[in-house]
Amino acid sequence: MAEYMHIFFRTMIAFIMLLVIARILGKQVLSNMTFHDFVTGITLGAIAANLAFNPKIESSYLVLSLAVFTTTSFVIAVVSIKSRKVRKWITGSPTVLIEGGKLLEGNMKKVKYSLDSLIQSLREKDVFDLHEVEYAVLEDNGKLSVLKKHDYRTITKKDLHITPKAPTNFPIELIMDGQLIERNLNEHGVSRKWLESELEHKNKRISDVFYAVKSTSGKLMLDFYQDGLKQPIDKELNT
Repeated sequence: MAEYMHIFFRTMIAFIMLLVIARILGKQVLSNMTFHDFVTGITLGAIAANLAFNPKIESSYLVLSLAVFTTTSFVIAVVSIKSRKVRKWITGSPTVLIEGGKLLEGNMKKVKYSLDSLIQSLREKDVFDLHEVEYAVLEDNGKLSVLKKHDYRTITKKDLHITPKAPTNFPIELIMDGQLIERNLNEHGVSRKWLESELEHKNKRISDVFYAVKSTSGKLMLDFYQDGLKQPIDKELNT
């Protein structure tokens, strides 16, 4: 029983430490997996796994190892932000795979990027024909950026000389899980009386609302716990 409790506490410590480390290193590790982030994630996972399930190694040694590795990774991240040369060496640099509509086979070989992978990544960008592509760049995080030829680009309001009527505002979440978000109301100058008045028109209270957001257009969008659907779909649709 003592061994199980020991494993339990070691696992909880490993979990909490990984959460703290992720907060310290920032969202960069989660959003853009560069070479540095990949090595960091793999190493931290290995150390944390040993901390949780390998009682042969002292917990203090593994905690020290996590602390040293986190500090090293944090310092490298800070230095790479300040120095472009260091950043280029650590994270690499973007590689052009298509230029002027032509495939650059030499660059693809250098980064070991196959034609199948390129075609798949293009399909993920809603590009099914290579002749639509003007430039394609493989970014540091492994994602493909695509610039289409003029004939295949999406038409914008600017192209049609359409002037937007009003600036777009960021959506403001007002209620989540039936709880009023007072901070958002205060920061954005939204009156609680106005919100309650809007709900009264629908014979609802704040506790009846699952989610409420003031949209980009300024309209109040509401979702209630009781949606009033006669036959709600409770299973996956057959495809």
